[in-house]
Amino acid sequence: MRRVTLFVNGSARNGKVVAVYGTLSDLLSVASNKLGIKATSVYNGKGGLIDDIALIRDDDVLFVCEGEPFIDPQTDGRAQEELTGSHTDWLTLNVGGRYFTTTRSTLVNKEPDSMLAHMFKDKDAWGNKQDPRGAFLIDRSPEYFEPILNYLRHGQLIVNDGINLLGVLEEARFFGIDSLIEHLEIAIKGLNFSGADLSRLDLRYINFKMANLSRCNLAHANLCCANLERADLSGSVLDCANLQGVKMLCSNAEGASLKGCNFEDPSGLKANLEGANLKGVDMEGSQMTGINLRVATLKNAKLKNCNLRGATLAGTDLENCDLSGCDLQEANLRGSNVKGAIFEEMLTPLHMSQSVR
Repeated sequence: MRRVTLFVNGSARNGKVVAVYGTLSDLLSVASNKLGIKATSVYNGKGGLIDDIALIRDDDVLFVCEGEPFIDPQTDGRAQEELTGSHTDWLTLNVGGRYFTTTRSTLVNKEPDSMLAHMFKDKDAWGNKQDPRGAFLIDRSPEYFEPILNYLRHGQLIVNDGINLLGVLEEARFFGIDSLIEHLEIAIKGLNFSGADLSRLDLRYINFKMANLSRCNLAHANLCCANLERADLSGSVLDCANLQGVKMLCSNAEGASLKGCNFEDPSGLKANLEGANLKGVDMEGSQMTGINLRVATLKNAKLKNCNLRGATLAGTDLENCDLSGCDLQEANLRGSNVKGAIFEEMLTPLHMSQSVR
């Protein structure tokens, strides 16, 4: 019985010792299983293609490929790093199944305080896991990672068509690329996200001023302190979203669903929806203590069982608005239009001093 040591093409690490038996196809099948790749060909250490199992000798060192040309492990940058211990040269990242080759200095120098810099500044400091090819494993989205890597290479934000900037922003925040976060927030301002699925994303402090977010899915999104001034949110779904301290001055949210949203910030920072168009919105069960809805339009809106304690509703159009079951204690309704509004099952009595018409 012969035995050989198998390596992934171009790598000098994580080899597997296997027995040689049967045909070359049998060996390729064993290599695929042991190395976790789809083996199609085998080379010896000098780059010679082995097309007959009879050419293999006992204790041979073989390199298994998936169809690509032979890579000499003595000259390949990645293997050199493995053999010499150098950590200033090339390395390969496996990000969500997609491979990126770059230099360690690219990942470290531009943003020295980022997660990527800490991961690769000192060799093995983070105990980074590697796949059978020797590539460092990163469980993130490759589509959103690519613009970040290019930014670290040349300092320019370049995003291909079809890539959601909010996804890139999420990755930039995850990796701590602070200067890129600023670029992305500027780029997002005023953009068209109509119909996009942005549910459950962390969108805190994002500047969406004048952005088109109509018919978006923002359910369970974290929009704490986001700027939605004059943004178009018509027909969007924001159910259970975190809207603490949000700025929605003069925004258009007509027909939107905001059921179970939280506008209440324990620190006292108040959400501002002054002058917003909220016709026909469904805000049932939302926490809105201290919210500013001054001169907003809430005609035909559903605000059942909302907490509106201390809310500013002065000059607000509440015509035909359903406020049944609401807590309006200390709310300011002076000058508001309450024609046809429903005030059934109120938690606290509505005093005449709170509304003058």
